[in-house]
Amino acid sequence: MAYVIGGKCIDEMAGSCVDVCPVDCIYEGIRKRYINPSECVECGACLPECPVDAILSSTDEDKEGWAANDAAFFEVALPGRDAPLGDPGGASGLGPVGADSQAVTEWAMA
Repeated sequence: MAYVIGGKCIDEMAGSCVDVCPVDCIYEGIRKRYINPSECVECGACLPECPVDAILSSTDEDKEGWAANDAAFFEVALPGRDAPLGDPGGASGLGPVGADSQAVTEWAMA
């Protein structure tokens, strides 16, 4: 299982995890970042960099379903888009996506 970014990341867009990711697999939505499960190489470089401990490893229990949420960000058409993102091959070339998964869009504003 690839690393996953949980709900603690919503509205916390520091980006230190992005800076250390060697494969550029952490994408930016409006309110949250997402790890592409197909592009993540499970190196763990992002874990100690997250200021809010939002990144879950494959050994963490994912009771809230964040793995499915991160996967959906790439597998379903996001609001305002005609097609899913799929595997763009790197976040820096794509830039901010300008949309979030349905779960994050529906998340109550803090």
